[in-house]
Amino acid sequence: MDKRLHANRPGQTGKPMQIAAPVASVCGAPSETGAQTTQALLGERILAFENQNGYLWCQLLGDNYVGYIRADLASERLSNPTHRVSARSTYLYPSADVKSQPAVSVPMNATLEVIEMGQEFSTLSNGKFVFTQHIKSSEEHETDFVGVAEKFLQVPYYWGGKSHLGLDCSGLVQLSLEACGIAALRDSDLQEAQLGQILMINDRTSLRRGDLVFWNGHVGIMTDDKYLLHANGHHMRTVKEPLADAFKRIGPATSIKRL
Repeated sequence: MDKRLHANRPGQTGKPMQIAAPVASVCGAPSETGAQTTQALLGERILAFENQNGYLWCQLLGDNYVGYIRADLASERLSNPTHRVSARSTYLYPSADVKSQPAVSVPMNATLEVIEMGQEFSTLSNGKFVFTQHIKSSEEHETDFVGVAEKFLQVPYYWGGKSHLGLDCSGLVQLSLEACGIAALRDSDLQEAQLGQILMINDRTSLRRGDLVFWNGHVGIMTDDKYLLHANGHHMRTVKEPLADAFKRIGPATSIKRL
């Protein structure tokens, strides 16, 4: 049993809750020093099973990941998100005015409940306002996940991250596919098992845009037949580099998958 995919313990029933902060760290221990394993975004639904020292042991309903989230970053008040942030990031304002403060930054794929669409600003159920061109209906998806991923070039590498503030290799893949309405598990080994059809691993002549290259603990996205886009700890940011260079540095791939 993979602990990342099962949160409930015998006799426990989870309480439905929702992430109330722009980004919430999901950690492996109920402590501010617990290692971050992933992140949950504004509007994301969770099941909370217990509270330990102000941290919720919970399961993310989007990808079934489990871990500890600070209790003050989640709410029992459940909204019904109608839209998602489609820009790399945007701001929620206290009034329909770009000069109004305090403005709160929220990342791509954060979900929002819009109660009134406006030409310039839309009104949210929490009383905040968002720039209308930065959101899309929850039913409307991007069509090019590679193009989404390319928006995160030069974003800092951040273990467990999945936002414009920082991300890791599998976080980049997951958030890009999510923007296109494609569900993906969180870690690279799970993605390797889940996504796409396997290609001949030694045949690099037929690679094309959107192919996923996997190593042990790492994944990257081909932007064409020669260049790899990936968030990585070597450059400490998201870069596009020749696949040949990545092979020289990282070693042989474990698989290449095509969606």
